[in-house]
Amino acid sequence: MKQAIIIGASSGIGWELGVQLAAKGYQLGLMARRDKCLEKLADSLPGTHFIQTTDVANAEQAQEELNDLIERMGDVELIIVNSGVGSKEKRLDWIIEREMIDVNIRGFAAMSLVAMNYFVKRGDGHLAGVSSAAAHFSGGLTLTYNASKAFASNYLNGMRSRAARSKLPITVTTIEPGFVETPMVEGRPVWMATVEKAVTQMVAGLMKKRDHIYITRRWVLVVRLLQIIPDWLIRKFI
Repeated sequence: MKQAIIIGASSGIGWELGVQLAAKGYQLGLMARRDKCLEKLADSLPGTHFIQTTDVANAEQAQEELNDLIERMGDVELIIVNSGVGSKEKRLDWIIEREMIDVNIRGFAAMSLVAMNYFVKRGDGHLAGVSSAAAHFSGGLTLTYNASKAFASNYLNGMRSRAARSKLPITVTTIEPGFVETPMVEGRPVWMATVEKAVTQMVAGLMKKRDHIYITRRWVLVVRLLQIIPDWLIRKFI
């Protein structure tokens, strides 16, 4: 039986990843802070699945819990690091900014590192991380969130290089959504994708073991455009 772990599975993209991967026959390890949500998800899926309550902000403890979950499951071939937080707060507040750093940077790196070390030991595997199209530009209203996603994308690119140097069949996939209809997004921005559509495209890319997945696909055009627009012009809008 194919096995996968989803870190950050209690809602939104992570929840829907659980639904769609279970439908493809995966036995899942579901990790997040809210155990009741994980239990609800596991009960709604076909088959038997594993649950591990985890707060990736406590990075070292979360690493131990991920290792324990891998050991309980036995032979995991896909690990998706989806945990992440944002903020709708417009003022700069260190408590809020620190939480984003702890989850989106420290927690993300800690989980990815465990996954990579496990796949090297296993001899192959697939690490996927959910970053954001926001990784490609800075914004005065969401500066820490965007910077944390830039870290995630860059870190995964480094992991991809490390996988290549190992000469092992380890795939590293960077997933960069634009706007997906989750509680984190305010209003109705352009090109908003439903969670179901976004995850359908993610899963299709994961099954093909792509290095990079943009959600939806048109966001690759936005990213390329942002790379050539000068910062002073971008600052007029964000």
